[in-house]
Parts: sequence; C-alpha cells; structure tokens
Amino acid sequence: MVVSTEDLGLIDGLLDMPAPADGVFADLRRHLPHLSWTRCDATDVAEEPFRRYPRFDLHLLDASDHCVRLTPDPAHATGVVLARRGKGA
Repeated sequence: MVVSTEDLGLIDGLLDMPAPADGVFADLRRHLPHLSWTRCDATDVAEEPFRRYPRFDLHLLDASDHCVRLTPDPAHATGVVLARRGKGA
C-alpha cells in the first residue's frame, strides 16, 4: 500500500509540532501499520528529505522492486524513514 494524502496529513499533524512527543515513532506505527517504518539519525541519510519538521526529516521508501530506495513520490512509497535531527535517533 502506498503513502496516501491522508497518511501524509496524519504524519504532518504528529510531526509538525515544535516538540513532538518522545513516543511519536510508536504513535506513527500504530496509526499507520500498513506502512514500513524505519527510524534513524538524520546524519545517517545523505539524501534530501521529502519533508522537514522541527525535529525530524521524513524520507519515503520505495520497495516495489527488489531493491529498496528513497523516493520523492508518495505514489511509489510503501514505507517511511523518520530521521531525527539533533539528539540521537
């Protein structure tokens, strides 16, 4: 299942706060279980994020082929990388 406009709206709502709750990753996984979720430190990802939030960068994953890759297109994204900026992942 791809990342929908509704999914992005929910992600925006949870991440666009100046200080999202520490359990935001678990909240996202719980609310959007159809997506593959990965978390890391923002310094671990060299590519430009799909979206930036106060404490996180959001990257989209395309796993439709045999290799997983980052994509800027939600219509091809089946997962999300949540990269925390600042204090560890």
